Amino acid sequence: MFGLSFLVFFWTYMFQTGHNYCGYFLYLCNHTKSNISNLRTPKIDVIIPAFNEEKSIGKVLGDIPYTCIREVIVCNNASTDRTAEIAEAAGATVLLATRKGYGSACLRGIDYLKAKPREEQPDIVVFLDGDYSDHPEELPHIIRPIIEENFDLVIGSRALGNLEKGAMQPQQIFGNWLATNLIRLFYNHTFTDLGPFRAIRWDQLIHIGMVDPDFGWTVEMQVKAAKYNLKSTEVPVTYRKRVGVSKVSGTIRGTILAGHKILWTIFKLI
Repeated sequence: MFGLSFLVFFWTYMFQTGHNYCGYFLYLCNHTKSNISNLRTPKIDVIIPAFNEEKSIGKVLGDIPYTCIREVIVCNNASTDRTAEIAEAAGATVLLATRKGYGSACLRGIDYLKAKPREEQPDIVVFLDGDYSDHPEELPHIIRPIIEENFDLVIGSRALGNLEKGAMQPQQIFGNWLATNLIRLFYNHTFTDLGPFRAIRWDQLIHIGMVDPDFGWTVEMQVKAAKYNLKSTEVPVTYRKRVGVSKVSGTIRGTILAGHKILWTIFKLI
């Protein structure tokens, strides 16, 4: 009787205060068959690929809501500036990814987590850019569908959210439109964006077997999510002009290479 009364009190308090543990409770109810004494909060880690982001990485790390995060991993993608030094000073775990490429940096972070003992591996992994274009404080909105609604993958959609004028180049907007429409056509799955701000259940991340070392990373994850029937959704996010110049959309060469790789990834996985 006491246990039931405590549970009712706990639920009511958390609902009224809007505390994140309401979400955690729902997560645990959906994912465990054990009794209430064995409930625990999910382990959530953040991977940030970063190449020469010394002007922005401190801002990104400063805005992350650490109350719901276990570890932040900055994958230093062969930077030649003070990115690693600033990230370490801010308390992040800094890894060196010697092979240049967005996907290579993300894969370095995954390998680091896979090397942990099984019981110390995360439940959820969040991917976030290091250029301060995303809003790290929106992270709870990204993870909530996984925790509360049992989704496997959540994409932060800039198309559905608040896009600051000039934050995305016309070629980026068109590329996103084309890629997401091709995914819908060939894989029968609807996305509105290939946004970098995303969260995925760790077991599903391992299951889909990410391999792309560079520009095709985000689209590979979404295409494989469709192929393997992951339960996916999108949430609106806010997107602003990045700090500095984009290494991809900021150059003609980068734009062409990225576009080619994204299209190639979509078609090769059919």
